[in-house]
Amino acid sequence: MRIVFMGTPDFAVPTLETLIQSDHTVVGVVTQPDRPRGRSGKLQFSPVKETAVEADIPVFQPEQIKDGSFLPTLQELAPDVIIVVAFGQILPKDVLELPEYGCINVHASLLPKLRGAAPIQWSVIDGDAKSGVTIMQMDEGLDTGDILLTKTYTLDEKETGGSLFDKLAGFGGPMVLEVLKQAEQGDLHPTPQGEEYTYAKMLSKETGRLDFTKSAVELERLIRGLNPWPSAYTMLGDKMLKLWEADVISSDEQEKQGVSKGQPGEVVLSDKKFLWIQTGDGCLAVQNLQLAGKKRMETNVFLRGVSIEKGTILAG
Repeated sequence: MRIVFMGTPDFAVPTLETLIQSDHTVVGVVTQPDRPRGRSGKLQFSPVKETAVEADIPVFQPEQIKDGSFLPTLQELAPDVIIVVAFGQILPKDVLELPEYGCINVHASLLPKLRGAAPIQWSVIDGDAKSGVTIMQMDEGLDTGDILLTKTYTLDEKETGGSLFDKLAGFGGPMVLEVLKQAEQGDLHPTPQGEEYTYAKMLSKETGRLDFTKSAVELERLIRGLNPWPSAYTMLGDKMLKLWEADVISSDEQEKQGVSKGQPGEVVLSDKKFLWIQTGDGCLAVQNLQLAGKKRMETNVFLRGVSIEKGTILAG
């Protein structure tokens, strides 16, 4: 098949690489315009653009596909199918209906659960036992199209947003090839999504602000889900303190260890090895953290250079 690939971030790269190495022909890659990065403000290619340039595939970067100005270019490319992976723009009806086999999307959740922008992180934050990837026939809704194929993954006990991202990114390519084979054989069986769904809202830095009135279980999942971005944090005085890893200490275990209960956000145990923070239910035993301007460290190393006394109140 003649394929136009639309995608932007790292998550899309493994699928693009699989298509490039397949018997299909990627006739063009569409990605977001180059954006300034870092203090220098230098324009930087998206990961998908870097991959396409290395493979000598034509790259197109329309500012807005929905305004119709890019449609003639797509018509000239004459794709049999458009594969979309985390592209970052809504496709209008005339684009969705252009290829013979339409537009096929790789989405990192088990639809209709977690439609939207950040399903990987929210799967960890929500405490899901399973996640996965759905291949979907796109329609005009937001992740509402018919399901073509799913693959399920069972989360590890200490799964992070980053580790789940890496695992699910590798699912897309083989799944897309399987769907394209079914399409060529006339053997697709689209399944409408159920009416009940959940939504994975966009993440921001504010998402990571720790509210210690919540339970230790909830906060530990938030820490894992937002690792590595945008990260979970609190304030130690006027400095941001990022928490990268923590264990849950139940209220019963806290009592058994003889650690008095404090108010939410209070450091109830601090010595050369341990840092426990009181929550609304149980404690967070911090294992890995980072003070603004410093490197990320294990707690026992961190406490050699930074004094956090018992009774300190961390501001969420």
